[in-house]
Amino acid sequence: MAAAARLALRARPASNPNPGVGCLIVKQGRVIARGWTQARGRPHAEAMALELAGDDARGADVFVTLEPCAHVSQRGPACADLLAAAAPARVIVGASDPDPRTAGKGIERLRAAGIEAILAQDPHSADSLSGYLTRARRDRPHVTLKLALSLDGCIAMADGSSQWITGEAARAHVHSRRALADAILVGGGTWRADTPRLDVRLPGLETRSPQRWVLTSQEAPGARTIAAPAEIARIPAQYLYVEGGARTAASFLEADLVDRLEIYRAPILIGGGIPALPDFGLGELAQAHGRWQPVERRNLGPDTFEAFARTR
Repeated sequence: MAAAARLALRARPASNPNPGVGCLIVKQGRVIARGWTQARGRPHAEAMALELAGDDARGADVFVTLEPCAHVSQRGPACADLLAAAAPARVIVGASDPDPRTAGKGIERLRAAGIEAILAQDPHSADSLSGYLTRARRDRPHVTLKLALSLDGCIAMADGSSQWITGEAARAHVHSRRALADAILVGGGTWRADTPRLDVRLPGLETRSPQRWVLTSQEAPGARTIAAPAEIARIPAQYLYVEGGARTAASFLEADLVDRLEIYRAPILIGGGIPALPDFGLGELAQAHGRWQPVERRNLGPDTFEAFARTR
């Protein structure tokens, strides 16, 4: 399931508005086919993998990160029906689908066809589907807040200059993270002061640049705007990457809209610089504990990268 979840990353974010799903077909201990959701949601991951496997899918094990769809669509057949026709021995499902057109029905249809269907409740699958699940359950994108800091917690010098706190490897990693988002957002102050490009500048991934959004009550030529964090529901995205501005970061934290926190820390001291976060409404120290779970840590040249998931 973890391998299928990693495969699903290839679908993100181009599959929007459909979920990015990964599918592996295994027979006699060997992976015989792989598939992931294609751009704009079709073909689905199962359809891709089954086409590659052909008749070899009969009697195989299918690992798929999301419950196979069971609803009728003009864009293609239901994946539960495709799997039933292919007759694998087992289908192991990473996460159930909250879409009422499929929820439970996909697994039921497989079992009715005599196929062993297992709901694994796999955390890797749920994590790979975080944008789709957040949109379905909370009616908003999954939000990642990125901060680049000095060792003493500053995001810029006192005069506002911030190029560059982190090194080249860390900045390239940021671009790889942008490429996984449908939309990217900065605050109005950052937009007006820096005119950031907010694109992806990695060879071969330039077309993966996300939609540009600005948190402001003013106009922002070249980008779309929202006036408050609560308005992110109208951003047509599954994954929103929030990058710029201490006040913007604090406003998203105060509204409890951050699902993943990504911190790049450079081995420098600034002293007297602009702090990463102003007050965001924390009433007492006890409220700070238990909110964030570390999920990833790596070195990027001289810098460090740490990711934390919001516990809910």
